[in-house]
Amino acid sequence: MLWAVGIVAVVALLLGAHSITGDDVALFCVVVASIILHEISHGWVANLCGDDTAKRAGRLSLNPLRHIDPVGTLILPALMVLSTGFLFGWAKPVPVDTRRLRSPRNQAVLVGLAGPATNLLLVAAAAIAFRYGLAHQLALFRLGFSADVPFGWRLVYDAGYVNLVLGLYNLLPIPPLDGSALVERLVPASAWPGYLRVRRYLLPVTIGVMLLSLYIHVGGTTLLGRLSADVESLWDRICGLG
Repeated sequence: MLWAVGIVAVVALLLGAHSITGDDVALFCVVVASIILHEISHGWVANLCGDDTAKRAGRLSLNPLRHIDPVGTLILPALMVLSTGFLFGWAKPVPVDTRRLRSPRNQAVLVGLAGPATNLLLVAAAAIAFRYGLAHQLALFRLGFSADVPFGWRLVYDAGYVNLVLGLYNLLPIPPLDGSALVERLVPASAWPGYLRVRRYLLPVTIGVMLLSLYIHVGGTTLLGRLSADVESLWDRICGLG
């Protein structure tokens, strides 16, 4: 249970260094739920395509405890929400055995893209809710979050924003992000097994690039901050707030 001690220590440090608001808590909860749904979708599509590895491992469950990675799902998202306002994290990868898929080369692409597709479907649902369910209160959002805006609608706003970030980010064709599934389809069949073995070790490189973007400045702000602002602006326009 060493990881649990680490989580408690990080939370204690954050409480001492940052005044946590209700919006921070809402954003963090939405991030965790969205990351977990993203992972479950990979296993769900794999199961439809003939690979029941995730199902047999109990990873198609909505129970978050089956999917939480202490660092990627709890510590890192909390640190980034409170320190940068940007979002990054991961859940425990859902096990998928591509050899069990009925058409491994083709259906591996579907399994890989299932995560971002789920995120973008949630974006669409949140946008529809705003467009048709909160039309009379859009002016309040244009003026910034207000006490007059129900907390549930703040969650809807956060859900759309978070899933837009996750969907766009994971569509990047950079291993091991999900968008790389399209690139992998172009890898010759003879080289594919070796490529998959190397792919699993590329996550630290991706995380390193993400952390490096915290220190690269563009136009008076960090690269990560600039990207965050651009995605939020896009989300506001989708919702009719821009």
